[in-house]
Amino acid sequence: MASDYLYTASDDITAKTGTSGRFEKGIKRLIVIAAVIFAAQMIWLFGVTPFVPFAVIEVQAFTDLSRTDVLHIAGLDENSSFISTNTVDLKRKIESNLLVESAEVIKRFPDKLSIYLYPRSPAAVALADFGSQQVPILIDRFGVFFKYGDPQVFDKSAIPVLSGFENPRLNMRLPATLVSLPESLSLIASSSPQLLSAISEIRIEHKAWEGYDLVLYPVHSSIKVRLENNITEDVLRYMLLMLNVFEGSGQKPDEIDFRSGIGSYKVKEQSL
Repeated sequence: MASDYLYTASDDITAKTGTSGRFEKGIKRLIVIAAVIFAAQMIWLFGVTPFVPFAVIEVQAFTDLSRTDVLHIAGLDENSSFISTNTVDLKRKIESNLLVESAEVIKRFPDKLSIYLYPRSPAAVALADFGSQQVPILIDRFGVFFKYGDPQVFDKSAIPVLSGFENPRLNMRLPATLVSLPESLSLIASSSPQLLSAISEIRIEHKAWEGYDLVLYPVHSSIKVRLENNITEDVLRYMLLMLNVFEGSGQKPDEIDFRSGIGSYKVKEQSL
């Protein structure tokens, strides 16, 4: 009979409780599984991947120094990893190469390495004797003799020759008191290269007691110009202006002296 079974509220509560319990168990299982997966990923990411060789080694090289050269200098190989690579040591090794002015080394977790190189740029050039031949040696803005140049390429360049020192060679450096000279030449080359192209040679002369004079040899004039160790755009413009005046006149001095800040000169009297 239908009345033999009596449905009560407790039966409904029991059914709901069973369903809720199964749902909670399912949620707990999912949380446990997610936690295990997350833990495994963290172990792989922080415990394994840093020891795995770099997936990407990015090298921004330049003409005189290839990617292969950089990797060799840095001591990097197929086994180099995030953990085994010291960026400070790597930077020091790369910057030990004469062609490199500075380097930037960046590790990107977990498996990428980036190397950016900034090459030395010539501010002036010296001439070294090799038997019967003179070979140009490039000098950067810090006064470092860093590279032998191609004589044919040098003939077309606008950088002046520095002379007045013996036996120039690679890895030689200008004295600290002269470092401002290539720095000034580099700045002028960036802003007014036509001014430097008007000078063929700068001879460094030691003073009797201490310090240096600079003797400039213009390209289109036989008149020498003597300066203190301070070449600026204004000085060069004033120098060229005076040279143009003398080139149009009948008498020419052998040398114009700008050491006092004002050009002074002496014209030889013609003999009768």
